[in-house]
Amino acid sequence: MRTLCAVPLAILVFACGGDPASKPGTPAPGRTTAPSVPAAAPAAPAAPRVVFLGDSLTAGFGLGEEEAFPARVGELMAAGGTPIVVVNGGVSGDTSAGALERLDWLLSRPADVLVVSIGANDGLRGQPVEGIEANLRAIVKKARASGARVLVTGQKIPTNYGPDYARAFEAIYPRVAKEEGAALLPFLLEGVAMVPELNQADGIHPTPEGQEIVARNVAAALAPLVREPRRTAG
Repeated sequence: MRTLCAVPLAILVFACGGDPASKPGTPAPGRTTAPSVPAAAPAAPAAPRVVFLGDSLTAGFGLGEEEAFPARVGELMAAGGTPIVVVNGGVSGDTSAGALERLDWLLSRPADVLVVSIGANDGLRGQPVEGIEANLRAIVKKARASGARVLVTGQKIPTNYGPDYARAFEAIYPRVAKEEGAALLPFLLEGVAMVPELNQADGIHPTPEGQEIVARNVAAALAPLVREPRRTAG
């Protein structure tokens, strides 16, 4: 196919804006060349803000906050090329009702993802399953309405109140996650619970080694969520 600049020289001068007497790259007489302006580099996107809502397991009971699993999740995500801003909202002894009450404060600065690891203290105290589920649903709904994506981490309890209660409690988490559009990590303490060397003397709270395993579990479930664009509030 013939290009415009392949036509005879007389036409070439006008069509291509050139001067047959000019050297290549030399401005035509009476013309100046504007200095090139480098394009501005695009601003780096802010790291996703991930809020961890939980109890003593999240807070890192018996350990420094830097050893608790939220901090370790942040380190693992950064090492994998996806840095995040970690907000540890764990409070030792907290219940699902308490977590719901303080959620507005935690979300006063928008979160990209909320990791919900709450309810174990309710179950250990034998609170009605219906009330625990209602609180958990309200937490997920409020977080999603704010624009955050939600990861629910499943909880399990001993059979102190009977196997039926323990099963009903455990079933709350997958049901709420499915019906409220949240992601689910089936069990927060997978590979750690009931392993003596991975727990402190109370047999409940993980050691630093146990927290490391929890962090790997959570990071694997969290990774797809932090890569999604933030949802629109409402």
